[in-house]
Amino acid sequence: MSKSLRKQILKQGDLPTHIAIIMDGNGRWAKARSLPRVAGHREGINSVREIVRICGEIGISYLTLYTFSSENWNRPKREVSAIMKLLLSTIKKEIKNLHKNNVRLSTIGNLEDLPSDSRQGMLDGIEMTKNNSGLNLNLALSYGSRQELLRAVRRIADKIQSGKMTQDQISEETISRELYTASVPDPDLLIRTGGEARISNFLLWQSAYTEFYMTDAFWPDFREKELLNSILDYQSRQRRFGQTGEQVSA
Repeated sequence: MSKSLRKQILKQGDLPTHIAIIMDGNGRWAKARSLPRVAGHREGINSVREIVRICGEIGISYLTLYTFSSENWNRPKREVSAIMKLLLSTIKKEIKNLHKNNVRLSTIGNLEDLPSDSRQGMLDGIEMTKNNSGLNLNLALSYGSRQELLRAVRRIADKIQSGKMTQDQISEETISRELYTASVPDPDLLIRTGGEARISNFLLWQSAYTEFYMTDAFWPDFREKELLNSILDYQSRQRRFGQTGEQVSA
């Protein structure tokens, strides 16, 4: 089934350049199996591994994963600690394989919020893979889009105050350059797993014209077939960017 889906989407040829994913449902997946929440996070790593591999194989250029939001720090301390330890152990375990497969690792968000060992593990992975030319894997860590926009506004205000730019020079491009994603194209497709239908403070500015795909599958169950189906759904849409269908088709 997956092979035929791959052939179908590759034949279509209109692959999203950038896929962003809100990886939701780890805790509910675990609860449904009478397991601790951290078991869901562990199983979710297997989904990350597979989705990264498939994206690299079919030619997706950018993959951004909403790994840990700025609001997630409000979860029970025990769960947060377990997630941070899992993050560190996963990076140590997976980074050589990512490097071998030419994946370039990067992050958005405030890495300074992370425990020092988790932060250093992430920085080591970024350094190891910085010259790779394959899939760009972008992890959103301690990330919140409103906080990102606030940071951008402050940076622009500082430039105006110091005389480096004027108010009249502020444009959409000016704001985009001050975001964490300055060097990354806006996502073409944003997937949310877990049956929820909200954006949860993720890439608010960047997803102005992004196509959304919501699925009931919990993240630990989201694998190759689910990813390919989401891309196939994306390929069936006409992206108009404010124009009429006739204008786009002309």
